[in-house]
Amino acid sequence: MNNTLITIVGTTAIGKTALSIQLAQHFSCDILSCDSRQFYKEMSIGTAVPDEDELKAAPHHFIQNRSIFEDYNVGSFEKDALVALQQLFTQNTTQIMVGGSGLYVDAVIKGLDYFPDVAPEIREQLTLELQEKGITALQNQLKELDILSYQKIAIDNPHRLIRALEICIGTGKPYSSFINKGKEKRNFKSIKIGLTADRAIIYDRINRRVDIMIENGLLEEAKKLYPNKQLNALQTVGYRELFEYFDGNWELDFAISEIKKNTRRFAKRQLTWFRRDTETLWFDFQTNPQEIIETIKNKL
Repeated sequence: MNNTLITIVGTTAIGKTALSIQLAQHFSCDILSCDSRQFYKEMSIGTAVPDEDELKAAPHHFIQNRSIFEDYNVGSFEKDALVALQQLFTQNTTQIMVGGSGLYVDAVIKGLDYFPDVAPEIREQLTLELQEKGITALQNQLKELDILSYQKIAIDNPHRLIRALEICIGTGKPYSSFINKGKEKRNFKSIKIGLTADRAIIYDRINRRVDIMIENGLLEEAKKLYPNKQLNALQTVGYRELFEYFDGNWELDFAISEIKKNTRRFAKRQLTWFRRDTETLWFDFQTNPQEIIETIKNKL
């Protein structure tokens, strides 16, 4: 198996984009983004998409290639990414993938779990319950139906919560019972590179990134998206909080502080997810890229 996918993971604001470009330039290959919010062309500032110079520095795929009005999910991404890789590997047997969305990373490298189809009315009912009763009611429902999923999934993510519940209700079986069944093997080997830092450094970088986003026009970007705030693509940190401000529920300073707090919480969950994979090779975020390149070359 000559094909190799080098995947760069780590928390938000840790420097994954910069490293991915340096690796892509060294190996003369492309970069696949697996950030679940950078797919959307209407969301630039709040998702920290690579800037114009970065996009020119190496060929990128799956950056702002979709609209928030399209129904795009991890299953669709898995299929699209595998098709792209099949073509890219004919040009270069080494390719790069980068992103902080752990589920999307796993979908490409390991494959997704299979779930039976369930009646769409179940999701509609759960969405209505979310609006009327709030997220806590759904969290408690999942705790009763599937304690394992309650303990493992991001239960503060409405989309993931509803997905788990609709499977529980629609099949009569726990969502967790469908996890880690037989999956199709990949035709490439995987090398995972993780970037990390002391928690205080990560949190400081996050706080500074949010300030820069505000300076660069995140408020104006969110204002344009506000009329469509119910869309799934917009149920994400950086936008949800500003929608609360536009609704008149929060002061702007408080909304910004909530963006920072919720991004720090997200980073903590990212690290927990990525640390589960014992094969990931971890480096301090300030490590000389050449050292990382030499480590990869020894693994190829």
